[in-house]
Amino acid sequence: MTTATATTAPVARLHYLYDPLCGWCYAVAPLIATAARLPGLAIELHAGGMMAGAQRRHVGRDWREYVLPHDRRIAQLSGQPFGEAYFDGLLRDEAALLDSEPPIAAVLAAHTLGGRGLELLQRIQRAHYQHGRRIAEPATLRALALELGLDGDAFDTAFAAQLGAPSQAHIEASRGLLRRLGGHGFPTVALEVGGSPAASLDIGRYLGQPEAWRAYLLERLAGLRAAAAAAFGCAADACALPA
Repeated sequence: MTTATATTAPVARLHYLYDPLCGWCYAVAPLIATAARLPGLAIELHAGGMMAGAQRRHVGRDWREYVLPHDRRIAQLSGQPFGEAYFDGLLRDEAALLDSEPPIAAVLAAHTLGGRGLELLQRIQRAHYQHGRRIAEPATLRALALELGLDGDAFDTAFAAQLGAPSQAHIEASRGLLRRLGGHGFPTVALEVGGSPAASLDIGRYLGQPEAWRAYLLERLAGLRAAAAAAFGCAADACALPA
């Protein structure tokens, strides 16, 4: 699923493997937003379903004790805010369901409605971590889509079309890409230029540093584009860009 940042076909893609319930994906959200503003670069979203299917669960004390140290470290390293409604509300509500598949289906649906998938993902992440909203509930996802300005009926139709087999197929494809990239979890990002093999990037070292990340991306883009131009017209087995 690609979110283009220019009116013409992009010359480069940043593949972003994520999960809407992944705290470290929330940590890199400002960096992904920075990348999305670069002209000629498309953000392609690949949702891994970290807590989908058999992995979904309800909030409980063991889960709360597991995530709290990670959340505090995420806040420290990235500067991303966590709200009282999350810490003292959602994480204490043992009836709250943690299921990645409905928000993934919502992001896929928003992508079909004018390429708004990344924007909805950002709202979903803020809703969960800042406002303690139940992002596995269709009513919450519809409300977030409306806040984004999407038509409610159109979103309902698109969401229903994505939930189930299509979202599950998307998750499986994303996991396959993660294996091919040699990634070990979420978030994983990889840069592709001109159909070259995607090269994984160490986004974690830029947490809380969006300008440094922007400069790094521009440098990598320039290098890969130069390599692609130099290799243009050569034999296919001699044109692979360095990883």
